[in-house]
This record gives sequence, structure tokens and C-alpha cells, in this order.
Amino acid sequence: MEWIPVLLALGVLGVIGLIFGILLEVADKKLAVEVDPRIAKVSEALGGANCGACGYAGCAAFAEAVVNGEAKPNACAAADLAAISEALGIELEAGEKMVARVICQGHNGIAKERYKYDGYRSCAAAASMAGGPKECPYSCIGLGDCMKVCAFGAISINNGIALIDSNKCVACGNCVNTCPRSAIRLIPAETKVLVLCRNKDTGRVARAACMKACIACGRCVKECKYGAIAVEDGYARIDSDKCTRCGACAKVCPCGCIIDYSVTGEEAAE
Repeated sequence: MEWIPVLLALGVLGVIGLIFGILLEVADKKLAVEVDPRIAKVSEALGGANCGACGYAGCAAFAEAVVNGEAKPNACAAADLAAISEALGIELEAGEKMVARVICQGHNGIAKERYKYDGYRSCAAAASMAGGPKECPYSCIGLGDCMKVCAFGAISINNGIALIDSNKCVACGNCVNTCPRSAIRLIPAETKVLVLCRNKDTGRVARAACMKACIACGRCVKECKYGAIAVEDGYARIDSDKCTRCGACAKVCPCGCIIDYSVTGEEAAE
């Protein structure tokens, strides 16, 4: 009868386990925190990349903040506002669509290099070494720091410069904040005519550093019939409020630093 104590022990453990199981089930129902079903619906309408551009730890935290009235839905650039409107039962107006643009055309062979960089593949690291490998101090370094922080796969490196796919870009701004040269800006998607140069040096110095640098010649200013262009700080600037997107300035620019995306197309321009 040596097995009888064993059976008794197993029986006692089984009863204890059953009692604890029942207690846990009751506690789970009594202490359960009710989750607003709207949170899940709002979360589904977000980008899902947990990029943190909204200022919250992730999409779930942001969705909860939206439902609780602590955050505005349009703080997420990738949000489906129509779906969020339906989930919350309120009307939300979509803001102006923005897109990230690389304000540089310093590709390999276009931008002059002062030295060959063979270190850690980081724009920030390269920029700390004598100002970076490219002669122009305003150029895109092209080592992919922006690409690494893009949670939407909208950025690639092509021929020594960042290339942004405007169809994938949600204008979260992470690339803008990461670029050590401030060579990326968020611009209204409807803005099709842009000066892709920020070089403030004299025309001679700028041209020596990059073949597509703005030399502040003023030909675009004279060509524009709407007074939308001015040369300030050494390079041309376009007033988007006055610009009619006629593209005349791009046609007369001797250096090709003004791009008309409606003519060249997104990929060709960048």
C-alpha cells in the first residue's frame, strides 16, 4: 500500500490547483480593466510602424491618447483620418499633404569630394570628420542615416544621395530630424517646382563644389513673370504662394538646380 500516500498527495495537489484556478478566474473577471473598443479601431487606422514621430511610445499608446482626447489624430502622418472619424463618431478634416524632399542633387560625379570616406557607414560620423567627404557643406552625405530611421521604407540611397519615394513617404519627419546636414525638408506635396540647392557660398565657390549648385545668377528671377523668385543668402528661393508651377524658371536655370517635378517625374528629379 505504499502508493496510497502518493495518491493522497496528488489528490490534495489537484484540489488545491482547482481551487486556485477558480479563484484566478473569478479575480480575472472581477479585476479586469475594461478597454475602450475604439482604441483598437483607431490603432488599426494608424501607420502601424511604431515610428514614434507622434511623440508617443508606439501606435497603441497613441491610439489610447487619441480616444482619451489627449492627442490629435492628425499627429500621426500615416493615419487614415476617415477611419478614425468613423471610429470616434466625429468629423476630422485632413490637413495639407506633406512629403519629404532632399534639397540636394550632389550625386557621385556631380558633387566634388575632398576625400574618400572609408569609415563607419553613418552620415553623422562622416560629418564629424573634417566636415564630411563632399566639398559642399550643405550636401546630402548619402550614407543612409535617414534610410535607417524611415519606418515606411520610403528612402533608399542612389548614386551617393538619398532618394525619397513620395508614394511611400508619410511625412513623419524622422528623416528630417536625423539628417546632420538638414538636407531634407517637409514640403507640401503640391509644390512641384523646387530649388534643390542651399549653398550660400559665392557662385564660383558653389560651382566648384557641385556642378548643380545654384550660382545666384538671377536668370530665374528675370524669367518669372509672377515675382515668385528671389535670390537671398546666395541661392534662389521660390515663394510657393506666388508660384504658378509654370516651370519657366527650371528651363532657364544654367546649372539645373531648379527642378519641375511635374515634368521630370519624382524619381528622375531626385
